[in-house]
Amino acid sequence: MPVSYVYMVRCQGGALYTGWTSDLPRRLAAHQSGKGAKYTRAFGAASLAWAEALPDKSAALRREAAVKKLPKAEKEALAAGFDPARFVLLRPARPADAAQVLQIFDWYVKNSTATFLYESPTEAQQRRAIAAIRRALPFILAQNALGEPLGYACAHPWRYGCDAYAWDTETTIYLAPAARRLGLGSMLYHGLLAALAEQGYRNAYAVLADPNPDSEAFHIAFGFVCEGRQARSGYKNGWQGVSYWLLDLTAPGQRDAAPAAPPAPLPAGRLEEILAAVRLGANWRAVAGR
Repeated sequence: MPVSYVYMVRCQGGALYTGWTSDLPRRLAAHQSGKGAKYTRAFGAASLAWAEALPDKSAALRREAAVKKLPKAEKEALAAGFDPARFVLLRPARPADAAQVLQIFDWYVKNSTATFLYESPTEAQQRRAIAAIRRALPFILAQNALGEPLGYACAHPWRYGCDAYAWDTETTIYLAPAARRLGLGSMLYHGLLAALAEQGYRNAYAVLADPNPDSEAFHIAFGFVCEGRQARSGYKNGWQGVSYWLLDLTAPGQRDAAPAAPPAPLPAGRLEEILAAVRLGANWRAVAGR
């Protein structure tokens, strides 16, 4: 079940309207376009003033009722402590999100050796890449409550995913520079790894520029183990090396067991359920039963 949200929108005259939704950006857009609730159609919705993520509709309805009963001063206190630019929303990426994905990735192409590319893909190329990945693997986009991109995570076949490599995958994660220290990287990776484990992948590989101490620490925290380093692998701002990291995705005691079947795409809606769980703090092992 997707995350539900309780929210308040600031109306044109300063009043606060409280509601709940399972799709915060869409509901906010409806309010602002005059297609939302009767109250906001009458008084106009200017901006999102506050939001909170809840595990399901029942919890959201209870929280909505409680917020509606708060005195105006307490509602204003909630709004004063809320920053929509730092409120994280997670969802599966779509080909139409190509421009937002490139907005994040392009910074690393121009300013970092985290990618060895000299130029970003075109938007058309990125649309095709997202569509291709989504057919078999997860592609997750993080946005804020203003609809701005914060980061993304996806996976790719390892060594083309052929034959004996079918159970291996390579992970990718990039955050917008302004989105660091929001806990976003952990949310994205917990969602990605849970999805990969449920699909039946046994090994998740990460290939890092070497040296990259921040990324190494991030992967070590998830249990990745360095399996080797290769010097002078690429030339970008000087010669750069790479390191190879492995995470075992199998259930306890199943490491050496023969897989029952090749990995398969998740059932419809399951990725949204995984992202709802990690958005509320669950880790990938708990979500995937590992």
